[in-house]
Amino acid sequence: MNMPLPPGMKPRGRVGSWLSHRVDAFSRIARHPLYWVGAREMAGVSVGLTAWSFMTGVAMVKSGMSLTEAVLMTLLVYAGSAQLAAIPLIAAGAPMWVILATAFCVNLRFVVFSLHLRDYFMFLPRARRMYLGYFTGDVTYVLFTSRFPHPAQTDTQKRAQMAYLWGGNVTNWMAWQTMSLLGIFVGNAFPARWGLEFAGTLALLAMACSLASTRLRVFSAVVAGAAAVAMFGIPYRLNIVAAIMVAVAACLLLEPYSRVPPRRPPAKTPAGGEHHG
Repeated sequence: MNMPLPPGMKPRGRVGSWLSHRVDAFSRIARHPLYWVGAREMAGVSVGLTAWSFMTGVAMVKSGMSLTEAVLMTLLVYAGSAQLAAIPLIAAGAPMWVILATAFCVNLRFVVFSLHLRDYFMFLPRARRMYLGYFTGDVTYVLFTSRFPHPAQTDTQKRAQMAYLWGGNVTNWMAWQTMSLLGIFVGNAFPARWGLEFAGTLALLAMACSLASTRLRVFSAVVAGAAAVAMFGIPYRLNIVAAIMVAVAACLLLEPYSRVPPRRPPAKTPAGGEHHG
């Protein structure tokens, strides 16, 4: 049961009222049983992501970024793949449009995620959908859509889906930011000869390989890697952007053929009789 605040403790101003409303709304979500189900399922996956987030934090400070810049980047750019793609461009002094274009291409998958989740959360105001999108990551999206293949039809189902998603989102965000900030602040203590800044790239590569679960995905990864190597001489590492475009174009051309169902063998004619269609 929600207890009203004493008169002297009521929030003042629009910001205070907004914060009070958001805290109250989140407390209602956190009391839902599915919130803790989502948190528990995400916790098992977040353990494996902590190594990636820690090494990403180390990579930021080892690339020459200041502590303030690294902290702002990990909090505002909540996407490890975009961080790892942008870090070498920032260190090389690439133009801002190149950095933004690279990060956008690396994170194109979130456009697909958003299109899929549109029917789930169109009942929310735009502002709430925007910060929900900020907190929703790759793994939380996969866990959510696996548990809820279809959008909710009733208010009870909507509350259940929101609770589950926020349970995974909060767990994932806390685990990522904690280890990333730890990597930022202790990164300067590691000798440069250890080469730990490259470990984040290796962690990302391992995750990418685990996601190559179909022939089309394997093909796209091979095409992207070959194109990136072939165009390595392009300045500002634009070969990454070009390789993504080549792989996406190739997959769009081949994707219709990958959905063709296998041909069924012809029906056998019964022995001693004639088969009539």
